[in-house]
Amino acid sequence: MINISLPDGSVKEFKKNTTPMEVAKSISEGFARNVISAKFNDQTIEVTTPLTTDGSLVLFTWRDKEGKKAFWHSSAHLMAQAIQFFYPEAKLTIGPAIENGFYYDVDFGDKVLSENDFKKIEDKMLEFARQKSEFTKRSISKAEALKIYKEEHNEFKVELIENLEDGEITFCDHSDFTDLCRGGHIPNTGLIKAVKITSVAGAYWRGNEKNKQLTRVYGISFPKQKELKEYLALLEEAKKRDHRKLGKELELFTFSPKVGQGLPLWLPKGAALRERLEQFLKRAQKKAGYEMVITPHIGQKELYVTSGHYAKYGEDSFQPIHTPKEDEEFLLKPMNCPHHCEIFNTKPYSYKDLPKRFAEFGTVYRYEQSGELHGLTRVRGFTQDDAHIFCTPDQLIEEFKNVIDLVLYVFSSLGFKEFTTQISLRDPDNKEKYIGSDENWEKAESAIVEATKEKNLKTVIEYGEAAFYGPKLDFMVKDVLGRSWQLGTIQVDYNLPERFDLNYKGSDNQLHRPVMIHRAPFGSMERFIAILIEHTGGNFPLWLTPEQAIILPISEKYEKYGKNVLNLLENSEIRALVDNRNEKIGRKIRDAEINKIPYMIIIGENEMNEGTISVRRHGDGDLGTFTIESFAELIQDEIDKTIKPFIV
Repeated sequence: MINISLPDGSVKEFKKNTTPMEVAKSISEGFARNVISAKFNDQTIEVTTPLTTDGSLVLFTWRDKEGKKAFWHSSAHLMAQAIQFFYPEAKLTIGPAIENGFYYDVDFGDKVLSENDFKKIEDKMLEFARQKSEFTKRSISKAEALKIYKEEHNEFKVELIENLEDGEITFCDHSDFTDLCRGGHIPNTGLIKAVKITSVAGAYWRGNEKNKQLTRVYGISFPKQKELKEYLALLEEAKKRDHRKLGKELELFTFSPKVGQGLPLWLPKGAALRERLEQFLKRAQKKAGYEMVITPHIGQKELYVTSGHYAKYGEDSFQPIHTPKEDEEFLLKPMNCPHHCEIFNTKPYSYKDLPKRFAEFGTVYRYEQSGELHGLTRVRGFTQDDAHIFCTPDQLIEEFKNVIDLVLYVFSSLGFKEFTTQISLRDPDNKEKYIGSDENWEKAESAIVEATKEKNLKTVIEYGEAAFYGPKLDFMVKDVLGRSWQLGTIQVDYNLPERFDLNYKGSDNQLHRPVMIHRAPFGSMERFIAILIEHTGGNFPLWLTPEQAIILPISEKYEKYGKNVLNLLENSEIRALVDNRNEKIGRKIRDAEINKIPYMIIIGENEMNEGTISVRRHGDGDLGTFTIESFAELIQDEIDKTIKPFIV
């Protein structure tokens, strides 16, 4: 007999070789019908895997993240089977589940897969799914696995297998299809009721531009047709909100091939919006005791060797800049933290001087691969709302909690209401990926856990997601479409102060190492604005929007009054402009609606004679007649409801 611990804390006794599905049936037949995946002692297993030892079992349904992962990974197998049916010479590589759906990277040789081919693959997938073939996993020797793929001339699978140890290689079979796979599948193909191939893209094998370019086929699947319809409707709404589309329509930013891929150019309206975001955070930071600093866009290579960034990211960064001086090399700045460490090092500090909080909107550069660039969300040059806090160990938790307050203030002011927090820790089984001692890592990780408990944050823990120099707290925000984005991060770092030999004089008159907190509530200005555009659909909060009002004279004879209204609005610090085009008022209103200007001020003879304005609200229609003073109060009241002063 074996003892199985369940998530509710109960422990049940079962016969050895009982499967997770049999455990599920012992709980409830109804529950078991919905179980599609399982984890045993934190290892993903099949629901048909015999359990041979005592351990902890978690059972997942479609509603669970892990359940969806198994469902979509299994669907990737199904898609690969359909692809091979139509393209028997195609070479399969890898097919993981992703946040929404799955993909499979395929070498189609001289064939090209286009949207015209999607329907036949979808139909074949559903045909295979209706066969209700069971997914079964089996072990295979390394020699046998290599033989199979060498005979198929699949150099990609051969490379994968050569990097595996004999005894840890498994295949997954369903119907007449087999694939190299480490596991995590649903019981059978029959659970897959709806599928959609969403797109194709180029992808280099193993993400390396020096390798062969493959075709990445994206798809998604669901256990009900209704859920696919809902998802496709969501996709259509997402297309309307795409920040690249709205950024162009609203004249916020652009890209130029002559400037270079992934290097955004901010147009006047976008620059003004970005400047308001910066000023908003600067005001809050000033109240919280931050001091603004400015550092250069480049630094000597040795700076990033000291910090560890060069060893970690050097090969994937822009290559060093060689100067006329022999052996002198500079790098485009990949991070601001080494520069801030050097600022801290400019003078001696006592424990009474700490914490020191240095903040900077610092532009950094990273050479993202061209295939991974995407609008403002993935760029090669971006500005971080960066700050680094140098504090004593005793101050760490309080400072961390203060940063949490600042991040939550940013979210509430910009309409992000739903979020979870992720404590990102290092991978305990792969510590060589990180720098620093076990002792310092344990102190840093426990500080984050304690701070989040004291702030009553709902957290999830993810191992292996820490930065290479320290653990972090990531804020995962949901937008209005229910999509999750990582916005805002706080990191605890004992390691860079060691590497840069930072110290302060303690109350014992001895030198001590400060602890360093890295934080960025926005993350990067580019990515944050992209997400904000999509979250709001371009209907920004009134305090942030490029133009708050547009004045629409009914005809030319009211233009002079329109200019007077503009001057009065500007005196009340309301951002407005006049539409003096020789167009009918209906056209002017439609254009203002398309440009998402919050308020339309219509002026004609009555308004001019009475010294008033008629007001329309974007999306809401007529609000009636106002004096300039009452309209200014309306604007201010709306802003005051949205954005409050930051309270320390």
